[in-house]
Amino acid sequence: MIEVNGMAHAILTVSQWDKARSFYCALLPFLGMKKVYDGNNFVYHVGGRTAVGIQRAAPEHEGERFVQNRVGLHHLCLRARTREDVDAAAAKVREIGGFIDRGPIEGNWAPGYYYFVFEDPDGIRLEVNYVPGRGLLATDPPLNPSADPNWHQNPLP
Repeated sequence: MIEVNGMAHAILTVSQWDKARSFYCALLPFLGMKKVYDGNNFVYHVGGRTAVGIQRAAPEHEGERFVQNRVGLHHLCLRARTREDVDAAAAKVREIGGFIDRGPIEGNWAPGYYYFVFEDPDGIRLEVNYVPGRGLLATDPPLNPSADPNWHQNPLP
């Protein structure tokens, strides 16, 4: 057995390149990530022991929207250091035109869980959360996603 040292990166494929590029190039630096590559079809930001890349979709997929409950990614969650950081990130998402689905609110996912969920211009779901201490690893609380009234088992409109 090995123990991973975090998540190295996530690459999001976007169908509205100009809108998504503008959105992420405003949001990710605000979240403390540094742009290390900026090309015609790919942008890469690094920080917080991870990286997020944005790549242009193939031409036949331009204009398509993300569907959360299709096979593949459900959502991407970035961890904040404080509740105030979650609030500040939500304010930034509003400022740059992102759609906030819910929050910032407290959730049942772990003791002290505080989060908001939002969408990028393609409808890709993201979350920023804060969990104090060791979260689920601290006291071995049960994880029960169905206890969260905001958990969606079906696609949202």
